[in-house]
Amino acid sequence: MELFRGIADTFRYAWRAGPKNFIVGFGLVLVAPVSMPAAAVGLRGIVDNAIAGEARTALWWAGSVAVLLMIALTAQHFAHIFYFRTAEVMASLIERDMGSLSNGSVGLEHHERPEYADRVAVIRRETDRAAWSTVASLYGGVAIVFGLVVTAVLLASLNVWLLLLPVAAVPPLLLGRKAEEISKRARADAAASTRQANHMFALLADAGPIKEVRTCGLEDQVRERQARSWAQASAIEVRAEYKATALRALGQIIFGVAYVASTLLVVRDAVAGHGTVGDVLMVITLAAQVNQQVTAVVGMLQGLQRTASMFAEMRWIDSVVNRPSDVAADSDAPESMRDGITFADVSFAYPGTSTPVLEHVNITIPAGSTIAIVGENGAGKSTLIKLLCRFYEPTTGTVTVDGTDIRRIPVDEWRERISAGFQDYARFEFPAQHVVGLGSQPDIDSASAVTDALDRARAQDVLQRLPQGLDTLVGKSYDGGTDLSGGQWQKLSLGRAMMRQNPLLLLLDEPTSALDAQAEHNLFEQYALGARRVAQRTGAITVLVSHRFSTVRMADTILVVGDGRIAEAGTHHELVAQGGIYAELYALQAEQYS
Repeated sequence: MELFRGIADTFRYAWRAGPKNFIVGFGLVLVAPVSMPAAAVGLRGIVDNAIAGEARTALWWAGSVAVLLMIALTAQHFAHIFYFRTAEVMASLIERDMGSLSNGSVGLEHHERPEYADRVAVIRRETDRAAWSTVASLYGGVAIVFGLVVTAVLLASLNVWLLLLPVAAVPPLLLGRKAEEISKRARADAAASTRQANHMFALLADAGPIKEVRTCGLEDQVRERQARSWAQASAIEVRAEYKATALRALGQIIFGVAYVASTLLVVRDAVAGHGTVGDVLMVITLAAQVNQQVTAVVGMLQGLQRTASMFAEMRWIDSVVNRPSDVAADSDAPESMRDGITFADVSFAYPGTSTPVLEHVNITIPAGSTIAIVGENGAGKSTLIKLLCRFYEPTTGTVTVDGTDIRRIPVDEWRERISAGFQDYARFEFPAQHVVGLGSQPDIDSASAVTDALDRARAQDVLQRLPQGLDTLVGKSYDGGTDLSGGQWQKLSLGRAMMRQNPLLLLLDEPTSALDAQAEHNLFEQYALGARRVAQRTGAITVLVSHRFSTVRMADTILVVGDGRIAEAGTHHELVAQGGIYAELYALQAEQYS
């Protein structure tokens, strides 16, 4: 069933790649399956007429065979031009659809699932091969089936028992399919080791991690781990290929026996006077063609099955990514907030795990307030941010905005009202103006809007150091592009977070980790003033996650997260006076700066 769905998917992609190329290429491919069997008939005509002394007729048959062979070879050559173009476009379509699938969900669940990563690795490895080999397999497969029908008719005209010769092609096909299933399972089993090997390669090839690898003298260890992972993946696939090769060989042996039997049958008829020498030559030629066709079908079936498996993986990803919500998105995003955001008995566990990261969280963030979230690593701080961004939905409980379940607000509308800066910020390698301007796409081409955002992010120094200012191409993707330090990249990302001037929610999840403590303090001190002005207009809420207490003490309310719960809440002075977790963490950090 998967094979037929894969063939249907291939037809669909080939048609999307261009109906003209698809139709013309297909038409040219079908010329050979008619021309080659007809040439076998011509060979019989040449031999029989030559033996009978009909030289003129024999020459006519010879000329006909030559023309048929020229037509077959020429059509096949031009068919390649059309289906190579189809394959080229098809590869780009698969890549584009994979990008759409990967980003088709409103959340991040699938990105953090190991089985998703394994399947994506298989698809990425198969895409280029699939596009080229599958179009050839699709065209060639249809042509071969057509050729087998023509060949079967010609064989039956000599002896009805010869129809068993094409039937003998069935066992190689079935065994070939079984062989590909074995290979498919092996590729899936080897995916994790392959991914690990690729990770080790990235550690040795990327400019970022290689510094630490060399400083720690880890080159040999990383290479050893890479070799071990590749060896594990290769061992799995090699064992499977041995089994698959044995099955394919068995199929060819079965057909070989049928091939020899059909030839002997026609020779016997010729000896008994029921056939001619030309008949024998015709059967030998047709049988050889059937043998080539069967061998080609086994290879093409293998390619089609691999491609069908790839499309099946894409369907699995689609089923995981595009899960319908159980709450209708029937409310508009508010223009301003009156009451604020409430977490009502919210618990959350990441998919595939049973341990809650957050448990029974009950908090209200008043409109217009600035909230800081602190706590140890893994306490659940960033998970709160992910829920506010709707990267995930609560396992239980609800998050409401002015009393409306946040799930009832269309995700795109809600995110249009959010500005966010993250510790793991993106490094968009574009012109500097676009790197920042992406934070508010309507203003992406406004130099003044970008400059103002950089001012609010206190990132003017980065702009001053760019050789062509906002027109500078940043990143290594460009010849002559300007690479930046980690702190400079982070400042541009902060500028991007400041592009939306009237957000309802500003989320800052340790976005200044590459800056020193004083720079972070100065930045948030300035931003706090701007945030209050925005809050007066729209009731905007600012949520800050940071490990630096000199920064979080500026917040109206500080939430201390511990063991998945809100352990403490209050102002800096209130929490210090309580002498709890916050006071202890604050004292420890103060000692480091004393």
